[in-house]
Amino acid sequence: MVNPFKIYKPLLRATMRLAGLRPQKIEIEPGTVMNIWAPTRSKKNANNGKKPAVVFLHGFVGDGILTWQFQVLALAGDYAVYVPDLLFFGGSSTGDGRWTLGFQAECLARGLAKLGVQQCTVVGFSYGAMMAFRLAKLQPELVESVVATCSGPVVTESLSRECLERLGFPTLSEFLLPDSASALKKLLEIGSFHFPRLPKCVFKHALEVLFDCRKERAELLEALVIPDKDFAFPQYSQKVHLVWGENDRIFPVEVAKSLKENLGDSATLVCIEKAGHLVALERPFVYNKCLKKILASIYKAGHTK
Repeated sequence: MVNPFKIYKPLLRATMRLAGLRPQKIEIEPGTVMNIWAPTRSKKNANNGKKPAVVFLHGFVGDGILTWQFQVLALAGDYAVYVPDLLFFGGSSTGDGRWTLGFQAECLARGLAKLGVQQCTVVGFSYGAMMAFRLAKLQPELVESVVATCSGPVVTESLSRECLERLGFPTLSEFLLPDSASALKKLLEIGSFHFPRLPKCVFKHALEVLFDCRKERAELLEALVIPDKDFAFPQYSQKVHLVWGENDRIFPVEVAKSLKENLGDSATLVCIEKAGHLVALERPFVYNKCLKKILASIYKAGHTK
């Protein structure tokens, strides 16, 4: 039987091209290449043109355009949209032995700089939201504002332990790197408010295209969790906007409320009802409406929108 995901991916890439984006392989350093979907004339559109730059960072399941396909199509007409594949996802790879968020953020910053991006809003989902926070701290002159979807800046040992115990998994790898159709089904059901009933073959086919570089991704997850004693909540100079699924079972909405309190007056929080962790995919029209409102508030002065 033909794998429908292997048919859908080239169709999706063609759709992104019609929206005005092209994949660009950026050599960050020898042995490290980052694939970034960028506007066809990225250097003109990045900041010297009229369109503000918006960078979308994906989570731990799926690459950039698979995660953000609905948002790219909704926003590419008004913004210079950039969709990177983070290292070990999609078309990005490295032979470097560093697995940290910091190294990913450094590579991303250098990749965006090579595309001519001087300032941007970073929209991150889950793992990508953590990356957005790290990039904002690393390059405050680059990141104007952060839109974090369903995640804070880090995963501490206590947060990881509480999450895994509640969901019934021994490790993050066993949760986020499923090795069977039933495990992937469980992951997607946990991530959704209401996941549709699908035949088992769909999950089997999805496994074949979504979870390559398993060893490297397991290393990323191991490096992701930090000891509680090493964590001090960072302060950000940028405005932070939190968008959350009201029924998120991975990081419940209470996590979002606590995060907003820690961020203080610089943060806003929008909760989308009848949505889980995969809110941007599960309720794309509602999410896009929220995102457009946030971006309009950021760029209402001095930009065209």
